[in-house]
Amino acid sequence: MKTQFLKKASPLALILGAMFAAQAHGTVFVQCPNVPNAVCKHLAAGDGFATMADGKVLYTFGFSEVPSSVAASDVMTASSLAANIPGPTINVKEGDQFYLSLSNVGMVMRPDLFDAHTVHFHGFPNAAPVFDGEPESTFGINMGSTLTYFYNVVEPGTFLYHCHVEAAEHMQMGMLGNLYVDPKQNGTAYTFQGKSYSKFVYNDGDGSTGYDVSYPIQLSSMDSAFHDLHVGVQPLPFADMNDNYAMLNGRGYPDTVNPLDLAPSLDDQGAARKVSQKIPSLVTATQNQRILLRVSNVSITEYFTVTALGLPMKVVGSGAHILRGPSGKDLSYDTASVTLGGGETADVMIDTTGVPAGTYFLYTTNLNYLSNGNEDFGGMMTEIVIQ
Repeated sequence: MKTQFLKKASPLALILGAMFAAQAHGTVFVQCPNVPNAVCKHLAAGDGFATMADGKVLYTFGFSEVPSSVAASDVMTASSLAANIPGPTINVKEGDQFYLSLSNVGMVMRPDLFDAHTVHFHGFPNAAPVFDGEPESTFGINMGSTLTYFYNVVEPGTFLYHCHVEAAEHMQMGMLGNLYVDPKQNGTAYTFQGKSYSKFVYNDGDGSTGYDVSYPIQLSSMDSAFHDLHVGVQPLPFADMNDNYAMLNGRGYPDTVNPLDLAPSLDDQGAARKVSQKIPSLVTATQNQRILLRVSNVSITEYFTVTALGLPMKVVGSGAHILRGPSGKDLSYDTASVTLGGGETADVMIDTTGVPAGTYFLYTTNLNYLSNGNEDFGGMMTEIVIQ
């Protein structure tokens, strides 16, 4: 992929100038400045299809990753009908200079739509509103165009990202993703409660947010009628939106425990579509390890409560902030369940010390979301396997 390297003026000044030029001409123009701590990623925004656990195929919007091997002239075709549910996970480190390019490749199944798209780094303290993705304070990316967002990553924690243009529609359709920032403290050994850790959620100074293995767990839900009407080019019932498919990382049980990419659905000619569901929710650990669950809720209609039956849960962070008072008092707490509304995140620790080996279940206590209507398959549940 053709990339422009910027060396003389400040990265922010140059990227703003090139950004407006790229929008005016409507081209795929990716920027990755040659500056210290630069981290670059290229996403495409478009449409696609996802398969629910009961076999129902839903038309979706979403993000997909554009490999660096794809030439700028080929991005539009290579990324069409490639929407991922959820979008590619973004994992950066505190101190990174993060450049995220987003190309709008349009809606193949809805050529009547000319929707712009954005990336909103939800919960991030962005100093430049132009990169916030919220359309009232900035602008959307038109079809055939690319915008490179710049983030000076200054705070660790569990975040999420989504499109903020016509947010109720675009988020319902699937324009969502996991995003988290690792702290500078990573790589420094701390001993907490007799165990040594080198990976942490926050710069805690004492190892209290240390963990051995981590997993993103994104709670979401979709209204199948809304999606069917969308691809059918029919009026959309926003006021009647009623989600009937609840998912973890874009899958319902038992697909949540499949460690592989889900097999894509078939189009009208019997050909396989592009893979769209790539993130499993199977959690595995060995006895005595500490598990970090980076939990977020991206549903626009529902609060969800999740529990890990038979396992101890401790919440050490919320809303991308460590749970400590102004004086440093520890505000983390033990719990049997975690309830999140749309846009909320929590950092949940499960300490398996003394826990018998076996298979445990992480699931929603909203019992109507453990199945899809009257079907047995589907629902917001996965397995935690301790060996």
